[in-house]
Amino acid sequence: MAGASSPPRPKRVNVRTPEVMDRVKAEVEDHYRSRIVEKLRERGGVLTIGDTTVRLAKQFGFCYGVERAIDLAYASRRVFPEQNIYLIGEIIHNPEVNRQLKEMGILNLAGPDPDAKVEDLSPEDVVIVPAFGAETSMMERIKARGCQIVDTTCGDVMSVWKRVRKYAKTKATSIIHGKASHEETRATASRAMGDGSGHYLVILTLEETDYLCDYIRHGGDREAFLKRFEGGYSEGFDPDNHLERVGVANQTTMLKSETEELQRRIATAIRERDKDEQSENFQFFDTICGATQERQDALFDMLKKPMDVLLVVGGYNSSNTSHLVEIGERELPTFFIRDADCLKSFEELVHFDLHQGKEVTSTYSQSLLGEGPVTIGITAGASCPNNLIEATILRAFELRNVSEEDILAA
Repeated sequence: MAGASSPPRPKRVNVRTPEVMDRVKAEVEDHYRSRIVEKLRERGGVLTIGDTTVRLAKQFGFCYGVERAIDLAYASRRVFPEQNIYLIGEIIHNPEVNRQLKEMGILNLAGPDPDAKVEDLSPEDVVIVPAFGAETSMMERIKARGCQIVDTTCGDVMSVWKRVRKYAKTKATSIIHGKASHEETRATASRAMGDGSGHYLVILTLEETDYLCDYIRHGGDREAFLKRFEGGYSEGFDPDNHLERVGVANQTTMLKSETEELQRRIATAIRERDKDEQSENFQFFDTICGATQERQDALFDMLKKPMDVLLVVGGYNSSNTSHLVEIGERELPTFFIRDADCLKSFEELVHFDLHQGKEVTSTYSQSLLGEGPVTIGITAGASCPNNLIEATILRAFELRNVSEEDILAA
């Protein structure tokens, strides 16, 4: 149509120039580096002073994808010192890191109290896509505004997107193991729609898996099924039609053993229904991220040695961190703490209770650790910076009457 103007074109920006990244590296190290953590690494993750031993998992804290996302966010402010920069939600699930970005003047475009709406954006504005990625509908709205985009989406997350798109092309419904409300799962689910004709179903627990498997084998009450999984399936999804052919994927931060069991149960249900051990109506691909697996494996390894208590440090809404807590609490007293301030004493600990879904305070009439030699285990999720891990180590030793000077001199 004559005279009609085209919408502004979005611009993906490369902020990783050598000059910028050198400055960013120094700034990030200043914020998050830890001498104490490095000291423990040099000692194989174990430090004993007097009758107190702190044991640090071999793999913990920031993974490559998280480091990259933070670097890109810091670099964005360096490259665009005067422009409005907006982040879609949280860069990662750690309040300390997100606080730092807020102090740098990076505003929020999502969440319960956003600083702006997508419709307020202009081509001069910069939008950072977080490590979890973002839903296709959100990305389309942002692109329509012509904004400059800095995409920090983790490569492992994008691998899952590639997989669910393939499922959609083969008319397989994506069964996504994850939390339906999690940013990454929502982003993956939007890609599972493919060209718009694909479908997905999100399941979280093995109990839900068994319910699904029973439906696959025998059918059932369609309305009850849809009610049970409300909010966790694609528009138009019909369990009577869209479970004929399925492909399993997952939120990359899930517990690996649980995802594998989920896959096994669904595969068995499909083969029994089809009466075909080689049925092609089930597909799967290992989409647990390497860093998540490494941190889980490192904790399993650490649990082979005696410990009196385990402290897991990280943001309460961090999925990969919560799974470390699940692993630990099967073996010994385990506390999910946001930071060192949660360690009031070993008689009083503030921590997140996964079963109650809230922060609680646990109190003991005498020290949780008792008397005599003790071993305190510490690990952290992939979104936890080393400075928070250091503070936890220092606080644990402090409560055992060991000073920072004693630690540095050891």
